[in-house]
Amino acid sequence: FFTLRRMMVGRRMSVRSDDGALALTITEFDSRLDLHGLAVGQLSDVRLVASDLEWNEHRFERASAVLHNVHVRPSVPPVLVAAPVEMTLEVPAPVLDNLFRAKAPRLSGEVGADGVARLRLARRLESGHVEVEARLNGSTLWLQPRAIVRRKRRALPARTPGYPVRLPELPHGLRLTSVEFGPGVVRLTGTLSEWRMDLPRT
Repeated sequence: FFTLRRMMVGRRMSVRSDDGALALTITEFDSRLDLHGLAVGQLSDVRLVASDLEWNEHRFERASAVLHNVHVRPSVPPVLVAAPVEMTLEVPAPVLDNLFRAKAPRLSGEVGADGVARLRLARRLESGHVEVEARLNGSTLWLQPRAIVRRKRRALPARTPGYPVRLPELPHGLRLTSVEFGPGVVRLTGTLSEWRMDLPRT
């Protein structure tokens, strides 16, 4: 484990899949190791943090993953298994605007340095904006208006209807569980029921 950590932390890594190429730099690789567990191939929980991610034409600053119940399954070759896996990806605000261009071309979206998400009419950016919050309902992201801002900020009633954005199906059974806005980013959290990787003896 310690050898693996030395090999990974600070290194630029690339992974190819059917969906494209992912390049990232591992910045943290930690686990609360237990000697009794290690004797039977049990690593407990492992936390990974990566920065400077590139996937196809998209760039992301930071992502993290917590792999629960990590263990080596004795087989030929041995298999490293984690179940479940919780992943968090920080999506820069410009990517959010690209999402609206693709899914809702009449709107323009941004997340300010104050962590507030704002929607504008794409053809009338100077006409003010709507402050929104996000919530998930299955595979639909609901953007709930909270205030209208022109010259003044006017709070909206709690019953104001939300705007639905249908999310694409995620690969490998990944399920989106949370969407939060932070300073200049959208923080996405998802869960994968199980992850496994062959572990060649070399």
